[in-house]
Amino acid sequence: MRFVLRVLKALALLLVLIVVAGAAWLYVRPPELLRVGDGYAAKIVCSNVFIAGRNAEDVLEDDVQAPGNPLLRLVRVSVDHDNGRVTARFMGLFASSYALYRSGLGCTSVPDGDFEAAEKAVPFDPPARMETSDASWPQGEGVGDADGKIAAVLADAGLAGPSMRAIVVVRDGRIVAEAYGSGFSAKTPLIGWSMTKTVNAAILGRLMLDGKISFDDDHLLAQWKDDARAKIKVSDLLGMESGLAFNENYGDVADVTRMLYLDPDMVSLPANAPMEAAPGKRFRYSSGTAVLLSRIWMDRVGNAQAAFSYPHDALFAPLGMTSAVFELDARGTFAGSSYLYATAHDWARFGQFLLQDGVWNGRRLLPEGFVGAMRTPTAASNGQYTQGQAWLAPGGGSSAAFGLPEDTFWLSGHDGQSMAIVPSANLVVVRLGLTPSWLDYRPRTLLKAILAALPPSGAPQQQAGSQQRTQAQP
Repeated sequence: MRFVLRVLKALALLLVLIVVAGAAWLYVRPPELLRVGDGYAAKIVCSNVFIAGRNAEDVLEDDVQAPGNPLLRLVRVSVDHDNGRVTARFMGLFASSYALYRSGLGCTSVPDGDFEAAEKAVPFDPPARMETSDASWPQGEGVGDADGKIAAVLADAGLAGPSMRAIVVVRDGRIVAEAYGSGFSAKTPLIGWSMTKTVNAAILGRLMLDGKISFDDDHLLAQWKDDARAKIKVSDLLGMESGLAFNENYGDVADVTRMLYLDPDMVSLPANAPMEAAPGKRFRYSSGTAVLLSRIWMDRVGNAQAAFSYPHDALFAPLGMTSAVFELDARGTFAGSSYLYATAHDWARFGQFLLQDGVWNGRRLLPEGFVGAMRTPTAASNGQYTQGQAWLAPGGGSSAAFGLPEDTFWLSGHDGQSMAIVPSANLVVVRLGLTPSWLDYRPRTLLKAILAALPPSGAPQQQAGSQQRTQAQP
């Protein structure tokens, strides 16, 4: 009996030593997967608390834990409202990661915990927040009576998709129907994830109109000047055909998650990526590419303060996107791959702007042909992706093969964000939610049902943002 007790005591001691050693290891050298998880939790909670005004625990449970890796259920967060900081730790103890809110510029991941450096990276005051009005959309937020047939389509849970948060349908320049998930409304800013890439491309297009950059520009970054990467053109980056290696797999610690949640300077990883193919020869979807485009257009603006203000001054203010918050990394580069928050009404304004070929209030804001590039497929993507950071066939298969108009093009983002633009139907459909890809939701089904419910289009189209009636350019 005494022998058995000694064995049990020895085993208990061994177990305690293993637990202590494991805890020490997790504290001193936490696995990168845990750091990514905590970084993701801190960033998502921060943005939704300080931009969207949501409850931190609700965001942690609904946005971070419910759809994600089971390990995320062990993440705990704390919010320092006074200093605009969020801390996330695995089991409340390990792999600490942080996010910082910078007024007017949203939140940034601070994986190294260096808040001082993150604050100094953006030393300028953000642009003044724009006021909304009660005028009819898009001049204001006023919306008339909904079209009953389209409203019935949006009320179909199967068509709207799991965890839908907002759907807005714009026909002939006015909102004809909208729907919102529980706890969300027309006033709630929502993340676009990779739909941000197309907005980022449009910001670059504004610079093209001013002659400060072109599709054919090369020698784009200083660290590329002495090797093959110097031949990469702006057009190669826009079409995801740069030839740079980049792993976009979100299921593990890959280039994309390392860039977003482990590196305070998001530019570093993609800028130093090796070439795996000649520019223009291979399609590789890459969030790193979009961040490089941000850095390139920011450098072309002329000075740092103007660059920080440029998205607001060049795009958001002219379109009346009063809610739009374009977030930056911890070293001051816009996260052009992922992090734009805006209400569904403002996302729809951007879609209407593209439908009108980059014209708003009778003023051309994008060069002629720029939106056309968003509808033109790249050869290397086999017709899936376009020359302007948009999709022709997200998820595979052409629009025509699915019974949709051939001129349909898409903005598409992680967890079920989508925007369909159909010039031939004078139609924009925005759908936002929290719908992971494993649920296999396809927004094309929703779009097809909306098209079937549409009355004949009014002609000519009312150009949004103007009292003048003009035909939207195809």
